[in-house]
Amino acid sequence: MRTEKDFIGSVEIPKEALYGIHSVRAKNNFPDNTSFFIEWYKAIGIVKQACYETYTKFKQAASSKYADKNISFINDDILEVMNEAAIEVSQGKHFDHFIVPAIQGGAGTSINLNINEIITNVSLVKLNEQPGNYNMVDPFEHANVFQSTNDVIPTALKVAVISLFKELDELINEVLQSLEAVEAKTRNHLRQAYTQMQSAVPSSYDKLFSSYNNALSRDWWRVSKCFERIKEVNLGGGAIGTGISIPSYFIMEVVNQLQRLTGLPITRSENLSDTTANLDTFVEVHATLKSHAVNLEKMVSDLRLMSSDLFINRELFIPKKQVGSSIMPGKVNPVIPEFVISAAHKIYANDQLISSLCAQGCLELNAYLPTIGHALIDSIKLLINCNKTIKDNLLADITFKKKNDEETIFKNPSITTALSPYIGYHKASELTRLMNTKSCNIIEANKELKLIDEEKLKSLLKPEQLLRLGYRLKDVSED
Repeated sequence: MRTEKDFIGSVEIPKEALYGIHSVRAKNNFPDNTSFFIEWYKAIGIVKQACYETYTKFKQAASSKYADKNISFINDDILEVMNEAAIEVSQGKHFDHFIVPAIQGGAGTSINLNINEIITNVSLVKLNEQPGNYNMVDPFEHANVFQSTNDVIPTALKVAVISLFKELDELINEVLQSLEAVEAKTRNHLRQAYTQMQSAVPSSYDKLFSSYNNALSRDWWRVSKCFERIKEVNLGGGAIGTGISIPSYFIMEVVNQLQRLTGLPITRSENLSDTTANLDTFVEVHATLKSHAVNLEKMVSDLRLMSSDLFINRELFIPKKQVGSSIMPGKVNPVIPEFVISAAHKIYANDQLISSLCAQGCLELNAYLPTIGHALIDSIKLLINCNKTIKDNLLADITFKKKNDEETIFKNPSITTALSPYIGYHKASELTRLMNTKSCNIIEANKELKLIDEEKLKSLLKPEQLLRLGYRLKDVSED
């Protein structure tokens, strides 16, 4: 064991641990087992790397210009190993030494200090020193140089979120392609449509899936706009966005360096104080995630219903993915829709959490950034996984029983709607009453009532006629 001290007291820490006293205090103070997302952890590593590389450039520029001014800088060998350590963090290494839970107090200070301690102790090991020898490399003086929790941690959150948004963007596109494939193979495949869970006029499966396609196309467009909403970062702004105690060279350059390292479209905010204090952009982008969750839930709920044993006229069959009961042999449940619906409702809960905690920002800072960030990443990852399983385990093997369910459609009284332009509402109602009374189809009912020419009726009942968008006056004026 080794002993570390701060102004509060001392703590015993495992000798080889890469975390330090501040991480241990946070772990003890926040007794929660919710794991911090590794994507955010990695992003902090690359933000630290940008800071160290910018510091190195600053040192080089200042050293040549103020060589006779006796200004002290961090030694090159320390900068080099800290940069190497930051790169390792950005690759996900040493994550087992990140012990701070996701749900915490302190605006993210514990996150920043845990990373600082990891970078410091990895650097010490690289210099053949023991972890905890902070006389050589210090978590505050060195690892945190020209930084604040309040600019590093939210900047890293945006880096992580933008990267995840890119993945979500690609997956929505893949689901759209799957929907288009289903649409193509069900062209003019008649189905009974329903409104308010009651029979309505005829439709087709391609029209149904085209509605899902359009809804998800809007989702894709909205997600693509999220990059613009969160690309502004406050890195270099320090504690409250005023840049106090930070060289102007560093403030002007550090975001450019981060952009070069990440390849992401991030920019320095024009108002660092605003970006530090106000987190409404997270509320805005999460609203987009909620909208996507709503559309996914609607789609899978429909597919679950249409493929259920309750659906008498079932023609749509979703893939059988796993055994559905430990007691009922042969039972298979709609587990993919159930997963997506469960995830969607978790996202709705996250939306409420993010909205309420973003409103809890007080004056220059929001103390609840860790929980806000965790909920935001959680929602994006849930949607990524929802899209993956919809594409691979639902749409890929969805099947349909037969070409057209004419028997069901022609027997449903709502089919008479197609005749209203030709014989009027009241005569169409006569057909409806007879169909209900005798449980016959529309052709049989018309043979008895003779309200429209039989050949004309058969022509109007063809799929291409039933699915045509509207009618022309020319059609109803023909004999």
